[in-house]
Amino acid sequence: MNQTLAVWQLIALALVSANLPFLTERVFAVLPFKQGGAVTVKPFWMRLVEVLVFYALVGALGFAFESTLGNRFAQTWEFYAITLSLYLVLAYPGFVYRYLFKRHPRLRV
Repeated sequence: MNQTLAVWQLIALALVSANLPFLTERVFAVLPFKQGGAVTVKPFWMRLVEVLVFYALVGALGFAFESTLGNRFAQTWEFYAITLSLYLVLAYPGFVYRYLFKRHPRLRV
């Protein structure tokens, strides 16, 4: 695999996975969220947990790409703080769509 292709695939996967918790009511886009036996709307804390899990998965895939394409470098806490911040910036469009975008009451699904 080409290094440039791997980087762009990782960026595209990060963009999709960062917004996925805000675009669907299913947990990890697979399981329906149930409370008390009834399917309900996911709370914000569940969406945040999903974003963090997806961040870890994308990071693990990035380390796998790095290992297959060359030497894997050790990272310090600064690296993880910066990449988490960038991942949260990628999640911003989904957050805006879910919580800040004003929708007409009759058009809600």
